[in-house]
Amino acid sequence: MSIGVTLAAARHAAGMTVAQLSGRTRIRETVIYAIERDDFSLCGGDFYARGHVRNIAKTLGLDPDAIVHQFDEEHGGVPLPVRAAAVFQAESTIKLRERRSPNWSTAMAIALAIVAVFGVARVMSGSGDTTTDPKAAVPKAPVPAAGPAGDAKKAAKPVSDLVTLQVKATKPSWLEVSDGKGKQMFRGTLPAGRTSTWKAHKEVRVTIGNAGGVDLEVNGKHLGVPGKIGQLVHKSFGPETPGSR
Repeated sequence: MSIGVTLAAARHAAGMTVAQLSGRTRIRETVIYAIERDDFSLCGGDFYARGHVRNIAKTLGLDPDAIVHQFDEEHGGVPLPVRAAAVFQAESTIKLRERRSPNWSTAMAIALAIVAVFGVARVMSGSGDTTTDPKAAVPKAPVPAAGPAGDAKKAAKPVSDLVTLQVKATKPSWLEVSDGKGKQMFRGTLPAGRTSTWKAHKEVRVTIGNAGGVDLEVNGKHLGVPGKIGQLVHKSFGPETPGSR
């Protein structure tokens, strides 16, 4: 979960507006809006961005050291030259593999040509060899027969990859729901009495701003309340088991 989403969820859980947070932290509202979108360009550099993130996290009751550490890992701790070197190393590795692949192809082609020459020579040498050729073709028949069975098993797997998350709000709660690839499916406040359902393949992730105010059901199994009133909770569900990760 990104820094911006975590801070926004904590602010919603605290019932605080951006204007109120700005008044307590003395950070401009435009800067807070940008930080919640993971845009730190208005902070004036990494040094001031760390200070803003620490101030906001402390005001919202989060662990400021953990948030700053996450910022350093995602934004402030990797200099550009290292990234460029990593890119060049990755490209050189790919080029080496591409150079090797034609050598393997050539070797295979030569081997097949040799086998073909010996096969033709054996056929031309006498009639006794012709009886062995049909026998050699017999093992090839079961190979395509095994294909449909394997394809049927593979085709059955995607059915079990679907994850269904149902959230029933007993009290107003801020939610952010996304799939395993990070694609956002919902972000906002679920009012009391509302029940919503989301589906995705392989994984569903949810951030709950008021964990004690919602009731969860995953893949048809009731999981109950995931936390306490006002607690910020991150959950991830897969198709194998309905329990959170």
